[in-house]
Amino acid sequence: MSKIVRAVATIVVPFVFLYGLYLIIHGHLTPGGGFQGGAVIASGIALLFVAFNFEYVRGFLSEDSLSAVECSGALLFVGLAFGGMIATTFFANFLLGSPVFGGIPGGGPESVGIWSGGTIPLMNMAVGMKVSAGLSAIIFMMWLTASKERGDQ
Repeated sequence: MSKIVRAVATIVVPFVFLYGLYLIIHGHLTPGGGFQGGAVIASGIALLFVAFNFEYVRGFLSEDSLSAVECSGALLFVGLAFGGMIATTFFANFLLGSPVFGGIPGGGPESVGIWSGGTIPLMNMAVGMKVSAGLSAIIFMMWLTASKERGDQ
């Protein structure tokens, strides 16, 4: 790609990642969540593939690291789901009301804090990890297959 595309991608990609993290973390308070934020993060990785060459992105993003992040997200989600069985039932919001995750929120829109969701923000983070790594792996493999067909490697 041209120097202009690379320069713009270098400036824009951190903001794309930051916005994706914002969507994941605030998913229980605003429209968004793990899937939407993970898709935004994966689009930032796709922008890196387009702006830079495959080997540049492969230098800091490998198949093994994507697999590890995706598996970690799945294990965190399942662990939180089974953690609810400690309290009452499967998927129970067992962290709501704990000292770390704030008290039980009162009524009205102003009384809700970022940690008022109990396990829901953590589940959004797990889904975000799984979706961003899964979509990035799909992009990674499509790029690898296309570059092999073109004879780039």
